Amino acid sequence: MDKLTRIPVTGDRSYDVLVGRDLLAALPPLVRGAARAAVLHAAPLKQRAAAVADALAAAGLRPLPIEVPDAEAGKTVEVAARCWDELGAAGFTRTDVVVGVGGGAVTDLAGFVAASWLRGVRWVPVSSSLLGMVDAAVGGKTGVNIAAGKNLVGAFHPPAGVLCDLDLLTTLPAEDLRAGLAEVVKCGFIADPAILELVEGDPAAAADPAGPVLRELVERAIRVKAEVVSNDLRESGLREILNYGHTLGHAIERHEHYRWRHGHAVAVGLVYAAELGRLAGRLDEATATRHAAVLRSLGLPTTYRADAWGELLPAMRVDKKTRADTLRFVVLDGPARPGILTISDESLLARAYEAVAT
Repeated sequence: MDKLTRIPVTGDRSYDVLVGRDLLAALPPLVRGAARAAVLHAAPLKQRAAAVADALAAAGLRPLPIEVPDAEAGKTVEVAARCWDELGAAGFTRTDVVVGVGGGAVTDLAGFVAASWLRGVRWVPVSSSLLGMVDAAVGGKTGVNIAAGKNLVGAFHPPAGVLCDLDLLTTLPAEDLRAGLAEVVKCGFIADPAILELVEGDPAAAADPAGPVLRELVERAIRVKAEVVSNDLRESGLREILNYGHTLGHAIERHEHYRWRHGHAVAVGLVYAAELGRLAGRLDEATATRHAAVLRSLGLPTTYRADAWGELLPAMRVDKKTRADTLRFVVLDGPARPGILTISDESLLARAYEAVAT
């Protein structure tokens, strides 16, 4: 195991996010006292899940591998129910543990299964994707999708710890890696402009899974999220800023029946939110324009179909930030100055969409 970075997440249930390479040895101490460990994984991570199961078995636990559908297809109530049935058949108790091995969809599912089994057992995400490392695995938000929208059913259930093994990024498809960078860029705009400078300085290095620049970007993005969720676990105020770009992004994902990568949808959503802030008089034009430039330098999309607006607007009304019938968006008043925009004139939304419509 090389140099290990520990990033603390504080609050009522504190834990560490561990960033480094070859991190399997760090897993058993996080699950000490458990007799059984369910290892949830999708088929593409079967080999990695087997290595996790072996590490747990060597530490004296009885692993229970559970294969689930890949990506968003696995984030359903039906899949969660199948996992609960397997935990019940194996006799899982409150001292046992659930381990999620995979990207954000698998770790969201694993956390939700753990949160709801016996009203909450320990869980550990072993994140295999950049998106999972900087977003889904950190913060204790777990959940599944339903027909009405993404992540509408879930629970706040902090993990016992998070493993971000950078070695796994070297096997990640390049397009998935770039998609994860959208969440990193988001952290740059809402809290840490040094992230933007690193990307602008060398976009190729930012997307190199073996290089030091990406590691710094990962650690910076995790620190942003850790600070936010340490102060607002249940998204009652500050944590809403992490949804910058997500209101339209989630609507696009739903419109695409989750065939689009989350990061791609968020990239378009970031450009839209920047334009919305500009039109509302909250954000200067240079910073608004910078959004698309940074994202394009990473090969991320910044436009979406013009003819989809009529379906995207109703989808945005189901957003978690909506209060009663009032749409609310995270916007910027400048770099690292996020705030909430309450929409009273819906024509503003359509005008902002012109910036991303194609």
